Amino acid sequence: MLWQALLLTVVFTFAAAGAAAAQVPPPPAPAGELTTTAEAAVLLDAAQGQVLYAKEPHKRLPMASVTKLMTMLLAVEAVEQNRTGMNETVVASENAWKMGGSQIYLAPGEKMSFRDMLIAVAVGSANDASVALAEHLAGSEEAFVQIMNEKARELGMKDTRFVNCTGLPAEGHYTSAYDLALLMREALNHPLFMELSAIKEYDLRGGRFKLWNTNKLLWFYEGTDAGKTGWTNEARYCLASSARRGNLRLIAVVLGTPEPKSHFRESIKLYNYGFARYKALELAARETVIRQLPVAKGTVNTVAVVPARPVTVVLPKGQDKGVTARVELPARLTAPVGAGQKVGSYHVLKDGQELLAVDLVTRDGVDKASLPLMVQRVVRKVYGP
Repeated sequence: MLWQALLLTVVFTFAAAGAAAAQVPPPPAPAGELTTTAEAAVLLDAAQGQVLYAKEPHKRLPMASVTKLMTMLLAVEAVEQNRTGMNETVVASENAWKMGGSQIYLAPGEKMSFRDMLIAVAVGSANDASVALAEHLAGSEEAFVQIMNEKARELGMKDTRFVNCTGLPAEGHYTSAYDLALLMREALNHPLFMELSAIKEYDLRGGRFKLWNTNKLLWFYEGTDAGKTGWTNEARYCLASSARRGNLRLIAVVLGTPEPKSHFRESIKLYNYGFARYKALELAARETVIRQLPVAKGTVNTVAVVPARPVTVVLPKGQDKGVTARVELPARLTAPVGAGQKVGSYHVLKDGQELLAVDLVTRDGVDKASLPLMVQRVVRKVYGP
């Protein structure tokens, strides 16, 4: 019903000034081109998921409070899916009260909104608030950790295992720099996560408790708008973050940097490398109408088709010639059609080799027309208005 036998294929060519184009973007930079004191590091382009730089990307290491990226993601998804609300009341348990490390000093039985608890995690990296949220969402921290690990598997995080929702030292609690980049890439798709992650300071408990974001790149590195820090004796200094300049969004992960503030310094090295060498070519924004497709037997005659996500490719600077796009869509659809329903695909190629494929979806839904409406249309077609 959705796909007709006949596909319409349209090819667009995008010309840009630059040197002779290479077949595909180059592999991650050799270690000699960029050095880092991090035990493991990854620089990822958020649009395509290309690894632009890597050092021990799959090495399993402790991650400290960067763990809370997953805690935040699951909390944000719960809000989006209406399984909880930002104004719901969260009651701190004795178990949450017992948490050490970074905390907001919850008392057993203390009540706080889901919003404030989540901000305490995102901004203040509060362990007690993390446990309170986990218990509120799943009944216990153990049950929440099971959901964390299920989500990790869903995202393809093959070198990750969670034992708690805080990142406090625990045997068998580990991740990799690449896995954290995958997690960060998913989190960036959620506006609420972005909103919370970018908060620099926040007044809790009516202004009696001040939170300052632990991700100091928000203050002093241009374009930084998301991230999570971590530190323990075992993990040393860790940071997963994202920065955007123009259309180019990068994700940087560093694990096991040796001294205070070194996770910021090493992340900046990665960002400077990426922003200096790569550019993003946006072919279509998420709201771009690719085509108005005819709809048979519907309450309306056409429906707008848009990309499911921005169509953006990241290429080395000076190597953006030879990029073409191919749109594949059916000749028409037949009602009913759901909003956000996949109906085609947008392919980006460079010198004939595919770089990216993005689903094309309907912007709105179209109900099936009633019998009287269809009869009325036939009459108008035969006899005129």
